[in-house]
Amino acid sequence: MAHPAFPSIPSDFLWGVSTAAYQIEGAVTAGGRGPTSWDAFTAQPGRIVDASTGDVACDHYHRYPQDVALMADLGVDAYRFSFAWSRIQPTGTGPVNPEGLAFYDRLVDSLLEAGITPAPTLFHWDTPLALEEQGGWLNRDITEKFADYAHLMGTHFADRIPRWITINEPVVLTMLGYGAGIQAPGLQLGFGALPAAHHQLLAHGRAVTALRAAGATNIGIANNHAPTWPASDAVEDQQAAGLYDAIANWVFADPVLAGRYPDELAPMLPEGAQDDLAEISVPLDWYGINYYNPTRVSAPDPTGAGALIDGHELDADLPFALRDIEGYPLTDFGWPVVPAAFTDLLVSFKDRYGSALPPVYITENGCAINDGPDEDGAVHDSRRIDYTRAHLGAISDAIDAGVDVRGYFHWSLLDNFEWAVGYTQRFGLVYTDYATQERIPKDSFRWYRDAIAASR
Repeated sequence: MAHPAFPSIPSDFLWGVSTAAYQIEGAVTAGGRGPTSWDAFTAQPGRIVDASTGDVACDHYHRYPQDVALMADLGVDAYRFSFAWSRIQPTGTGPVNPEGLAFYDRLVDSLLEAGITPAPTLFHWDTPLALEEQGGWLNRDITEKFADYAHLMGTHFADRIPRWITINEPVVLTMLGYGAGIQAPGLQLGFGALPAAHHQLLAHGRAVTALRAAGATNIGIANNHAPTWPASDAVEDQQAAGLYDAIANWVFADPVLAGRYPDELAPMLPEGAQDDLAEISVPLDWYGINYYNPTRVSAPDPTGAGALIDGHELDADLPFALRDIEGYPLTDFGWPVVPAAFTDLLVSFKDRYGSALPPVYITENGCAINDGPDEDGAVHDSRRIDYTRAHLGAISDAIDAGVDVRGYFHWSLLDNFEWAVGYTQRFGLVYTDYATQERIPKDSFRWYRDAIAASR
């Protein structure tokens, strides 16, 4: 049966929600968990806008039964979460920490008992600190350690977990973590960050192989993608936008889906990177796309103006500048709401890769709307409802255009620690009172529940 509001979305469409370990778990010293790059980063003064950390976050480590119950009430088919690597191997290598593994046993079993499919991500930016101190994702050795970790997790969970994600958004860790210094580990290497991109992609390919060797199936990656809009028809803006598009999108998709790197970036990659493409492009069962908003790009301004990401100033020497997109509603994070660009992005993948593109799942999509409880304790986040409705409509339009989209994971289940902006932005369907840890389902929670039910 077609969905009454989104007629191209089929009845077997997979509905889910997403979270990430460092953003919700808290309990950073509990159960033998080792420190991560984010623990070190948040401890540095001035790194997080509200000076907060993920030390407690949503306390999901202790409160996961309540959160699973919320998901059961929501009616989702699947829950995308991430394993914290340093809970499993506190230093990123060596023997398993049994307490950490036992926590995820409890979570996975609780999900299965509630009829919810676990869909874990092996790595969502929280690099074990011991590995970061050895060079992190700039050090090729991490790819072997990651493959060992993937095999370990596959061996333990393959009989209970039917869907796997290797790495989340390597573009963000590369550009904001190693390139611009806005996120952990806080390095400002500019184009010198591209080896971190290559090593994440190689780790992904090796993890796919390791998971399959352990008996795991149904494996994908979650890449963040955004259409790049040139600021004008001027040749300089077109060229700058083309370069940014290669850095932000195609250097992460082309190696995985087409076994190649964009020509303009190949010289900046580690020596021998081309020799790794066979491992990187091991066929996937599906491809995950995270989408939030398009990006408008111009040639660099001689004054350095315009080179900003989420309020953080970028290196004025970059060969491009990021510009505001005007004429559209904004989320409370200041991101433009452009659902049609989502359709365009999905169609562009079909056009670029053709039959090489496996089925697509939207592994993240959502918005920061910071509405809190009213005098009656309810959260009336109508703008999140409007955003979600419009973006599900955009997916329906993409399916009409021939894109094989099989599922959607809303970001996020809970308000949580939002990386460098701390607790200042709220993406959740459920309001989190960080002082009391009370969870309050928002109006958008009930709307999404109804949307899911209408598709059955």
